[in-house]
Amino acid sequence: MTSKTPMRVAIAQIAPVLFNRDASLAKVEQWTRQAANSGASLVAFGEALVPGYPVWLGRTGGAQFDSDDQKELHALYTDQAVQIEAGHLDALCRTALECKIAISLGIIEQPPQRGLSLYCSSVYINPKGAIGSVHRKLIPTYEERLSWAPGDGHGL
Repeated sequence: MTSKTPMRVAIAQIAPVLFNRDASLAKVEQWTRQAANSGASLVAFGEALVPGYPVWLGRTGGAQFDSDDQKELHALYTDQAVQIEAGHLDALCRTALECKIAISLGIIEQPPQRGLSLYCSSVYINPKGAIGSVHRKLIPTYEERLSWAPGDGHGL
């Protein structure tokens, strides 16, 4: 690609299937294929799309200490978080390769080497189907801090 060749970018502003990693990833694959079929070279998805943004925190008393409801919601959120090392993004990487499209995807990441910490991460998958970078949000804001750990410079 030369500097004079235009690049078509698709923005997919879609809703997740909240608390459902597999169904949310299936939607991402579907929209990725649609973007590629429309001639896009890159498709970008929003923050925390898989398995969803923790909207319940501000609506259910997310900071209540020792709340069974909050513990249950967080346990479900943790269970549905993306573990890259477990292969949760493998099918999406194959889709990127098959469609020859790059993907930028917002996920809630739970790297096994970090215990139960969750990170709001942005994953870049290149058109060859390889994960090029994983960037963890440096400083979660306001209620996000109840669910997400502070990130680091990895992936910058």
